[in-house]
Amino acid sequence: MILSMGRHFTRTLAIAVLLAACTFLSASDVAHPPSPAAVLVELFTSEGCSSCPPAVLSEHVDYWDHGGWSDPHSSHLLTERQNAYSEHFKLATVYTPQMVVDGNREFLGSDGRLALQACQKAAGVRKIPIRISLVSHDNPVGLQAHVEADALDESYNFKQADIYVVVALNSTESQVAGGENKGRHLNHVAVVQSLTKVGSVKQGKPFAQDVHLKLDPRTDTGRVRIIAFVQQTGPGQILGAALQRVAK
Repeated sequence: MILSMGRHFTRTLAIAVLLAACTFLSASDVAHPPSPAAVLVELFTSEGCSSCPPAVLSEHVDYWDHGGWSDPHSSHLLTERQNAYSEHFKLATVYTPQMVVDGNREFLGSDGRLALQACQKAAGVRKIPIRISLVSHDNPVGLQAHVEADALDESYNFKQADIYVVVALNSTESQVAGGENKGRHLNHVAVVQSLTKVGSVKQGKPFAQDVHLKLDPRTDTGRVRIIAFVQQTGPGQILGAALQRVAK
């Protein structure tokens, strides 16, 4: 699935992606998350980028959209999120593929060795419990869910953190009409459709709220997942994450 890469390198990256995915799911599919904790892996990517691999959360940027062609999954909001990470990590520029693990480490997204190391390290970090429940179809083009997160404790040196909710397609495929991948048939997983800040959690004050999520009218609501995560404002470190698949 990784273009212009050797077979051995492809296998290495697949192991890293699988590790993060299994860790993420194991910590969110039970009532009390076990150790290791969930890991949120973000890949800033584009269909126009020939070296971009699949990842746990695919965030398609829009600066590859040019020459009369645009990535159907691209979003300027996700470009702005990558720009914020670029400032946080003090980078000279943005690039793809860029992988960010738990908001506190970034590297070239096609580097399987670094991805594996980063996911293993992040899985051992203590996290704030966050839960998604009562997921239902709000209307033909929307979802509703209940999101809860425990309060920050005094061990954190900040008093507030942001809570985000993501709607992502479980999988999708497309025939690329432009960019470096022109003419190729690509498969994607966990493609971000929306990313919304829904509130904040504070020291001594937990978060609990029903959230309403709008979907593209063309979206099959039985083929999406909801991800909720707590992140230090900035953006900064991911403090907790959970995933819930949506039933048809």
